[in-house]
Amino acid sequence: MAEAAGMTGPATRYESACASGGVALRSGVEAVRAGTADVVLVGGMERMNNLSTDRATAGLAMAADDLYERRAGVTFPGAYALMARAYLDEFGGSREDLAAVAVKNHDHALDNDYAQFQQEITVTDVIDAPTVADPLGLYDACPLTDGASAVVLVSERYAERHNVSAPIAIAGSGQGTDTLALQDRSSFVRTPATERAASDAYADADITPDAVDLLEVHDCFTIAEVLALEGLGLYDTGTALTAAAEGETTADGELPVNLSGGLKAKGHPVGATGVSQVVELSKLLRGDHVNSDAVDDASVAVAHNAGGTVASAVVHVLEVTQ
Repeated sequence: MAEAAGMTGPATRYESACASGGVALRSGVEAVRAGTADVVLVGGMERMNNLSTDRATAGLAMAADDLYERRAGVTFPGAYALMARAYLDEFGGSREDLAAVAVKNHDHALDNDYAQFQQEITVTDVIDAPTVADPLGLYDACPLTDGASAVVLVSERYAERHNVSAPIAIAGSGQGTDTLALQDRSSFVRTPATERAASDAYADADITPDAVDLLEVHDCFTIAEVLALEGLGLYDTGTALTAAAEGETTADGELPVNLSGGLKAKGHPVGATGVSQVVELSKLLRGDHVNSDAVDDASVAVAHNAGGTVASAVVHVLEVTQ
């Protein structure tokens, strides 16, 4: 990538499955904070549609536990279906509640020119779609996506010296991990990696979850958005399932989530996703996004990027600078 951009100097490739973009971004933030760089270009890219769905699914499954789960035939749709079933069994809720997450994110993507899917769907569409892994169907899953994204990180002194216009500050950064295999976890309905990453990011930014105005979360499957909201401390465990259905996380809700369309509708080009979330949030906070009117008074945003079955997670807090 550096060569294609005509750049030389330090260049590093990061690998953390679907959280690779977020991990790369965090490393860039650390480099700027440490004073080893004044300007860091963080980019991610992925080409996925040159493979068949079967081959791409098999390739993605390599990011899961290889010793037991993958060899037994578990893919990510199957793994997230296990998490969804465990959640519904433990806390109740309906298939319609899960479907509302997909409907919401498709609605948010309607006017986003960068979204892979720009069409409206209904709860009935989601429920009647072919089953992928019960209780998840085709519309509960994110698509295979080609895409690229990049952000430029600069130090405060560089921004001041060069009169950078309307910079968005990355005020907090956190990272967490969990066991690779689901079978080694004490619960299928909690995401300790997200909890740790969020706790560290909030502490770093000196805020509490109450300060968050909007989010981009890692909704690779509808249940993943639900678990993310709880792991980020925005909902108590077992209570976020109805958030979309009740309008709490829609564009005009109390806590807008995935105004870009999320992974579900904007798309999930794996290496680019974590960086793309920050691009979308920066535009929203600046007022440069097609959905900015929904959050015109927002000042604090959170980006949540996860890898595997949330075996790794990265959280960043973005703030509008004065």
